Amino acid sequence: MMTRFTRLDTPLAGLALIQRHPIGDHRGYLERLFCSEELEELLQGRSIVQINHTYTAKAGTVRGMHFQHQPHAEMKVVTCLRGEIFDVAVDLRQGSPTMLHWHAERLSADNHRSLLIPEGFAHGFQTLTDDCELIYLHTAAYQPQAQAGLNPLDERLAIAWPLPVADMSDRDRCHGMIGEDFAGIAL
Repeated sequence: MMTRFTRLDTPLAGLALIQRHPIGDHRGYLERLFCSEELEELLQGRSIVQINHTYTAKAGTVRGMHFQHQPHAEMKVVTCLRGEIFDVAVDLRQGSPTMLHWHAERLSADNHRSLLIPEGFAHGFQTLTDDCELIYLHTAAYQPQAQAGLNPLDERLAIAWPLPVADMSDRDRCHGMIGEDFAGIAL
């Protein structure tokens, strides 16, 4: 069987880049965004239960850093369908040797990459172009009582956003800074 995906590991255990392999000719291409059979190893028995689509108009906009607490923690597969983003995941797993470390990848319509973000990570992104569209595959449905976030400008995280932050929601701007007593989130 021909595979349409290649897994590329990142420095943070469990966080993986998925390289998609479109099949094309002079007319264009066909690209598989998801296949439960081919991605079974990465999903580790989880099912996709919710799919979200976002549109962000302006380059430099930051969205995030979001996560959900147990029992609603979620794995996400993030794909950029139009434009280009700087996609960031922060390890929040209690006891992880890389807790509070972040890793980012550039995702775009042109590079055919997705980021698989496991439970226990916060996620956010910055748009590098105007008119960005993303699709998110989630292994847990959104639960307002379980939602949480980090301030994307927290100096303790020191995320190196590639552009000046042009816009951010009030909600994201109001997330508190990480205290010295932060021990991570239990999974």
